[in-house]
Amino acid sequence: MILEPLSLTRQLEMVFRELRDELASLASGTIFVQIRNNLIGKFGIKHDLKSKGDLLKIDGPGLSEHHLQALHRIGLLSLERKKWTHGEIQLEFAMKNNALNTSIFSESNYNMNHLQTDK
Repeated sequence: MILEPLSLTRQLEMVFRELRDELASLASGTIFVQIRNNLIGKFGIKHDLKSKGDLLKIDGPGLSEHHLQALHRIGLLSLERKKWTHGEIQLEFAMKNNALNTSIFSESNYNMNHLQTDK
């Protein structure tokens, strides 16, 4: 059986579904998605746990359903602006005064090996 690869949009939907519970408990962080040949490989969330004495705590309440949906839409927007096949997208987010603040970082990666082959 030959299966067609999933679109990047569908892959990103799967990423957000997998990260949903973790995102719901965070007020800030950075979602990263590594892409190779237009396929998502490694993905996850980087977040800073604030230390207060011996206790680690997450700063503030997590993202609401509304904020999760907005973050997902912003992630989809980042795919629309992507013009490369290998790289990484980072979606930084932080809750401030019940407002979601975001920044998108897009990084393309290239490999010299295929440029240096002898013909």
